[in-house]
Amino acid sequence: MKIFSGSEILALQLKDKLESIDLNVVIKDNIQSARLGGFGSADLAVELFIQETDFHKANPVIEAFRMSI
Repeated sequence: MKIFSGSEILALQLKDKLESIDLNVVIKDNIQSARLGGFGSADLAVELFIQETDFHKANPVIEAFRMSI
């Protein structure tokens, strides 16, 4: 389940917070993929995903993060 799209810096901050509560986070970096493919991307290029079953545990961390940015 996708929980975040945005800059790499913010994505890494949220990923660290979620991993600190023992959640597995998958990061999809479209900027890096586009660069390796030979073209650029100016989109919200970094996405974070978690298991849907972990959402109840992740939601308070996600909401606190969103309020802090």
